Amino acid sequence: MLDTLAVAREMTAGGIDRDQAEAIANAMRKVAEQGDHVTSDQFKAGQAEVRAELAEVRTEFKAELAALEARLTWRFAGAMLAQTGVILAAVIGAAVAILRMFAGPGA
Repeated sequence: MLDTLAVAREMTAGGIDRDQAEAIANAMRKVAEQGDHVTSDQFKAGQAEVRAELAEVRTEFKAELAALEARLTWRFAGAMLAQTGVILAAVIGAAVAILRMFAGPGA
């Protein structure tokens, strides 16, 4: 519990008017009684909880990123294989056309 008399005396000793000091001390008491504040231990516990959740999300994100990377790697490899096939077919077709051109009509 907040000792409003002691707080008011401290403020009065510091040069604040007695009525103002009492009003400030009473306002401080009301805030303290509302219970809307957290203790240092409660804050630290909440902070630890948030950090744990963040670490879990980070781990999940890394796993999803790795899975996405694997899928993209396989898709890229498939596309490269298909492209290689198209290029190879074009080269073979061009080679056959050149051979026919130089081989003459009876070949």
